[in-house]
Amino acid sequence: MKIAVVGTGYVGLVTGVCFAETGNDVTCIDINTEKIASLQAGKITIYEPGLEVLFERNKEQERLHFTSSLAEGIKEAQVIFLALPTPPGDDGAADLSYILGVAGDLSHIIDSYKVIVDKSTVPVGTSERVHAELAKHLSPDLFDVVSNPEFLREGVAVEDFMKPDRVVIGVSSARAKQVMERLYKPFVRQGNPILFMDERSAEMTKYAANAYLATRISFMNEIANLCERTGANVDHVRRGIGSDTRIGKRFLFPGVGYGGSCFPKDVQALHLTSKDHDYDFKILDAVMDVNHRQKHILAEKILKYFNNNLRGKRISVWGLAFKPNTDDVREAPAMNIIEDLLAAGAIVTATDPEAIPNFKKFFTGNIDYSEDMYDVLDGADALAIITEWNEYRTPDFTQLKTRMKAPVIFDGRNIYDLEDIPSEFHYSSIGREFLQPK
Repeated sequence: MKIAVVGTGYVGLVTGVCFAETGNDVTCIDINTEKIASLQAGKITIYEPGLEVLFERNKEQERLHFTSSLAEGIKEAQVIFLALPTPPGDDGAADLSYILGVAGDLSHIIDSYKVIVDKSTVPVGTSERVHAELAKHLSPDLFDVVSNPEFLREGVAVEDFMKPDRVVIGVSSARAKQVMERLYKPFVRQGNPILFMDERSAEMTKYAANAYLATRISFMNEIANLCERTGANVDHVRRGIGSDTRIGKRFLFPGVGYGGSCFPKDVQALHLTSKDHDYDFKILDAVMDVNHRQKHILAEKILKYFNNNLRGKRISVWGLAFKPNTDDVREAPAMNIIEDLLAAGAIVTATDPEAIPNFKKFFTGNIDYSEDMYDVLDGADALAIITEWNEYRTPDFTQLKTRMKAPVIFDGRNIYDLEDIPSEFHYSSIGREFLQPK
């Protein structure tokens, strides 16, 4: 099948590469000519484990193409995926200008039947707006609009796409349904379902899923904070409730809050949808409030330890991405934590295996960076762990003690078991007892 993917960001590039991997002929389109030139030259533009291998293989086998021309890219396509950004506005509403703009452009150049697929996360009713935009200049028999939300987790996106738990497709046309069923059949050979529904329900499903997962995270952070006050250990509590099959063990890890490209904006958008329909979504209000407070909790712990005086203190930071195995820093807790530390007068040096270039683009504060996780420790008064990268899980504690001015760790992701902390360290985590040198 010939496919066009408009937008080569995180969702668009993963979508295009994975569809090419199942034998489709895919053309990815983007107005960013510099990005297209890099992709044409064989240089992948995002970090995602496993993606580069598929990218190189399908480009070499000429199933994967790139262009900045919309007309050229969609000319022979049977299916056009819209994988465009929908950033939140000041009021939290998703900005649909990119999607509707491309739909308007398509209405002038489509000359044969095509299925237009909303792959971006969009508010309920967007498929109807896209349909209306296309219908301004197109006969209704030349297109159908489908909602096909993505459920990709950064860091394991390739696996999520190639072996999905389920595929959600909102469609009202039998013709479009047949096309989409054929397209996704190779990905569900193990029996996982393709769930067909109306377009509005598909759009709501994406928001509902992310809002629920965000709720679990915020709930567990509340439990962790309560554990600290009561003397309970959140690790035990997490395992205790996660073993209940009605609950499950995922998204029950406490930390410094959720971030990234999906949860924050999707929760905000669902919140706005509820307000637009005069519904007081109290749980969602609480989720956002808890997450906002949680992003400042690690800095508060550090301030308290130093008696509210960080002037001239050197704080080393491990981890800038919002989670491991990605270079995405959108809504990353590291932003808030480092801002709090700088505001209190601290000197910050940070490292991350992948996210330093992106963090520099978005963060304007005056901090130092190092590629080496140990170099940032030189002369540090404390280490703050913000992202749970694997390389941070088994550090050389002897080197930490040698390089740091004092062996003090603030662990915002609980990546160490308490019994593994050397006895000479100060160690503070989330929802567990504070360890002091023995």
